[in-house]
Amino acid sequence: MAEFAPIDIATAREFLVKNHWGVLTTRRKDGSLQMSPITVGIDAQGRAIISSRETAYKVNNLRRDPRAAVCAFTHEFHGEGWVQISGSAQIVSLPEAIATLVYLERQAKGEHKNWPEFHERMARERRVIIRITLESVGPKRRG
Repeated sequence: MAEFAPIDIATAREFLVKNHWGVLTTRRKDGSLQMSPITVGIDAQGRAIISSRETAYKVNNLRRDPRAAVCAFTHEFHGEGWVQISGSAQIVSLPEAIATLVYLERQAKGEHKNWPEFHERMARERRVIIRITLESVGPKRRG
């Protein structure tokens, strides 16, 4: 069995470049947790990035309370195939969000077959970018 290596922020960023499945946790108005399946990536500044709709509960939750946590994982996700990040989130709306929406699409899915259609869909769906500054990561140890 390989020895467990604790995750640091640099390692978490490397993981997010290649692994895009995840679950985002935010806080509802009453303080209870709300979880959403997401596609996650990492931007050029090392922040986690997620596409969402302007009207989504997770966006409203983060506007009220910017604390966010993401558990990202590989297709297998068992063992060491996952990472958790926590930090403060910012919501970036259109038109400012479009460059990062394109960046995330390329990172997670590759080249889009029709970029003008992609831009139109982002506007029609009122897409935003959730940008999370990585403040802590894990796992730090196996338990």
